[in-house]
Amino acid sequence: MEQRPIGLVFPGQGTQRQAMGAPWRDTPSWEITAEISEATGEDVAELLLNASTEQLRRTDLAQLSVFSVAMIAHAEAVRREAFDGPVVACAGHSLGEYAALTAAGAFTVGAAAALVAARGRAMREASGAREGTMGVLVAAPLEDVEQLVDAARDRGADVWVANVNAPGQTVISGSVDGVGLVADEAPSIGAKFIRLQVGGAFHSPYMAPAAEALATALKETPAAPRHLPVVANVDARPYDGDCGWAELGTRQLTSPVLWEASVRTLTGSLGCGRLVELGPGRTLAGLIRRIVPDVEVMSVDSPAALD
Repeated sequence: MEQRPIGLVFPGQGTQRQAMGAPWRDTPSWEITAEISEATGEDVAELLLNASTEQLRRTDLAQLSVFSVAMIAHAEAVRREAFDGPVVACAGHSLGEYAALTAAGAFTVGAAAALVAARGRAMREASGAREGTMGVLVAAPLEDVEQLVDAARDRGADVWVANVNAPGQTVISGSVDGVGLVADEAPSIGAKFIRLQVGGAFHSPYMAPAAEALATALKETPAAPRHLPVVANVDARPYDGDCGWAELGTRQLTSPVLWEASVRTLTGSLGCGRLVELGPGRTLAGLIRRIVPDVEVMSVDSPAALD
């Protein structure tokens, strides 16, 4: 039987949960926690096993924990030779882009972990300096959401489209009042509004100070000159070498995550006939099934999923 090319996808912040490392604790790949701990100064094993829900709401700890589980899952899948076809490309949702770059060979685990830690700290500081929030509009076309957001901004509100996740699922980001204004108007376009439990207005201009801080860390951590293609959040285009990930990663903090378009790139021009989600939860698999229903997708959120 012909082996279908595989694309690896990695989730972002919001998928963290208590004890999410427990299923992986007895695998050989658990040793990665020590490497990530050394690179970041955090006790990653403790974070993945015993951190409270309140601790995991902290932006920096949430991001590091999700990245760590994704890397353990990927390492264990590689160790077990679990992929039944050639891996040809990677992509990650927001924070997940750093796991994708690591799996693609652009960064070592330690280097990427240090970047994730720097990113989380910068975003937490930016959020503390300027309060913001996010929410998702469900069941409305993107064009209608964009018109609603543009109208709110014309009225002086700070609100922007932050994630284009799938047909009928668009995330907005901005000030509490700005997001609230769009939420109030959501029924006018047939949308349901769900407020997200996040620590700030991510993927919006409110993150400009974080982008400035992260730019320094990215410039000091050059990517490998050649690696597997990684589809970038900011433009949904694949990049396979030393192409300016410092600039792409910096822009990502203040730009929308084009996830729907990224999935179409993976399954279109990159030829991925199967997508494998690696990390906590199954959020991306659900989005992918809405974007490309005919493409097979599976989630690896525990060792049992590799059997």
